[in-house]
Amino acid sequence: MNEWIVADRNICGGKPTIKGTRIMVKNILGMMAGGYSVDKVISAYPELTQEIVTAALQYAAAVIDEEQIVTHS
Repeated sequence: MNEWIVADRNICGGKPTIKGTRIMVKNILGMMAGGYSVDKVISAYPELTQEIVTAALQYAAAVIDEEQIVTHS
């Protein structure tokens, strides 16, 4: 995890979300995979910043890195 990504079993079923919101990391990833730019993601979710979107992408990269273990808190 990083300072922006949290997983709380009481919020969105424990899926990784942006701290202080109910915005799931998978929503950001899905938007980007669908062709959204960072600016368009931020436009859809004004509470996000470029730093937070980048943190979500970094989190996703860490999860798929088979040498790193990512745990929920």
